[in-house]
Amino acid sequence: MTDLIPVLQTAIGPVILISGIGLLLLTMTNRLGRAIDRARLIGAEFSRSDESSRPALEKQLRILWRRARLIRSAIALAAASALAAALLVILIFLSAILALPVPWLIAALFTACMAFLIASLAIFIHDINQSLAALKLELQALGLEDHPRVE
Repeated sequence: MTDLIPVLQTAIGPVILISGIGLLLLTMTNRLGRAIDRARLIGAEFSRSDESSRPALEKQLRILWRRARLIRSAIALAAASALAAALLVILIFLSAILALPVPWLIAALFTACMAFLIASLAIFIHDINQSLAALKLELQALGLEDHPRVE
């Protein structure tokens, strides 16, 4: 039993990482839901609008479509990161119990986990920039494009 304690201590890091990724996934799914809800509202507005206001609404819908695809990619990468971390925990235990010499596999899984997480966060930041582009369009439609704080 005392041999298992260091293994448990080693496995704690990836377990905490999974928890953090879970919170990140919650945030991302909320953003995806908001983008979809916003697209539905703009779609309804588009069907009742006149020809002069449709190009601005169409631009917003295109941005929302890009954002939804970005968020979907970020969610998939974050989920892959959590999966790699979970596999890492299992591999840590198996390597200890079965005395498997697989440090290269443990290192590869940890590297994959971090690479997926970094890619997910980079795409998430890109989504935030896209949402600011949509906000800028809305402000321009309201005639606030010359407002000193809009850039």
